[in-house]
Amino acid sequence: MKRTFALLALAALVCLAQPSAMSPDQKLTHALNRLTFGARPGDVERVRAMGLTQWLDEQLHPQSITENTELEKRLAPLDTLHMSTSEMLRHYPSRQVVKAISEGRAELPTDPFTRAVFEVAAKRVKKAQANNPQGDEKPLPALPADMPTRPRERVAYLEALPAEKLVAALEAIPQGQRRRLADLAGPELRRKIEVLSAPMQVIPTDLVSGKILRATWSNKQLEEVLVDFWYNHFNVFLEKGADRELVTAYERDAIRPHVLGKFKDMLLATAQSPAMLFYLDNWQSSGAQAPARGAKQTRGLNENYGRELLELHTLGVDGGYSQQDVTEVARCFTGWTLRRPGQGRDFFFNPRMHDRGEKHVLGKTLEPRGIAEGLQVLDILAHHPSTAHFIATKLATRFVADDPPPSLVSKMEKTFLASDGDLREVMKTMLAAPEFWEPARFNGKLKSPLEFLVSALRASGDEVKNPPSLNTLMTKMGQPLYRKAEPTGYSNRGADWMNSSSLLARMNFATSLKHAEYGAPDFQRK
Repeated sequence: MKRTFALLALAALVCLAQPSAMSPDQKLTHALNRLTFGARPGDVERVRAMGLTQWLDEQLHPQSITENTELEKRLAPLDTLHMSTSEMLRHYPSRQVVKAISEGRAELPTDPFTRAVFEVAAKRVKKAQANNPQGDEKPLPALPADMPTRPRERVAYLEALPAEKLVAALEAIPQGQRRRLADLAGPELRRKIEVLSAPMQVIPTDLVSGKILRATWSNKQLEEVLVDFWYNHFNVFLEKGADRELVTAYERDAIRPHVLGKFKDMLLATAQSPAMLFYLDNWQSSGAQAPARGAKQTRGLNENYGRELLELHTLGVDGGYSQQDVTEVARCFTGWTLRRPGQGRDFFFNPRMHDRGEKHVLGKTLEPRGIAEGLQVLDILAHHPSTAHFIATKLATRFVADDPPPSLVSKMEKTFLASDGDLREVMKTMLAAPEFWEPARFNGKLKSPLEFLVSALRASGDEVKNPPSLNTLMTKMGQPLYRKAEPTGYSNRGADWMNSSSLLARMNFATSLKHAEYGAPDFQRK
């Protein structure tokens, strides 16, 4: 009995010690912690001078924000981020194209540097096919007689060479020396060294570097946080075949433009994205009457996309659908396909693959209308109350608490339904709610590895010499970027990142960052 009274007294003291509201400075810090990848030096003062309300409004309207010139300068060399998938594959080798070249089924590009890049990749494929990683290495060509020996002078020499001579000169330099020269080179030469050294890694490396650089440097912080959130919601695994080349356009064109727009627009964009069609195999899904493609290739219904559309993208696992609904939804999306995914082709509807029978989805009868059936399903789901609840809960879990207050979720889902799924309005409702600003929320969530790493960089002002090296650290913490194989995406609950291996990796990273001025390999003080 005495112990019970002691516990009750302690609980009362805790309640009394808990302030009834955040202080103004706590509100500024809380907003920066939850709505950005972490505060930079001077951010609190800047937001205080601007006013928290104005800053929130600015972040909710990123088109009004002038982007950081430092970010633009760092992104400039990563040209794949701005290319169409087809253009990307003309400049940088995919596995399919390189295999075709190595087997003599495709021609090499004519541009000297691009040709050299494809040749290097093709040689590596041949070695792998022969199960001989070392290969029969030919001796390196002789260095040009007039090439300087001192590293900085050698960099200046290489930067002055025309493309056709630069390739030969770089091939004469051992790869280890090339990497050291890259650290001293300007952006253009550094890029060429990196491309020539690992040509098949360019596209995924650019993607990872772009995310880290934007998260670290962008002035449009809420937009970047939301791009990460919504990519995770509509997750696609980078390492699945053609998705290695398709994910760049997926995040840029299907996710980014819609993070503060209408949910139904993002839902449609992801449904018709080649990356999603390939990842969940819907590009191969067809009705029973569709013609076969050959003795070794049979058509048939694939339910992967239909299942994840209902369970993960819209209604949620408890959203009131049945296995029969999964099957019927999958039938509606037969014929939603793409041509030759390895060549970056766009979405198209193939009526010959479509199931032309009547369907029944969530109690509604859908008459046979071709592509319109899939569009109708997306419209039904985008306006369904279960979708409003599921999306509100996920957003509140990410931005407020691992177990968000039901009162807040209710407000957000009502806004979702009343605004036709306007995600900016849903975010406004969340930010206007007292539940977001409760003192218990202050420093109340464990950061994901991406948030932890980037917030440390933003707070310290450290320069990342090699952005992809951070992905190696995040892999140790359990969150390699774009590489969540399951369609669930990474957890939004901070508690799910609390494990011994992740915490040890965090401590090791903090130690590396602390000693950056003493020569840590991946960071340097500005």
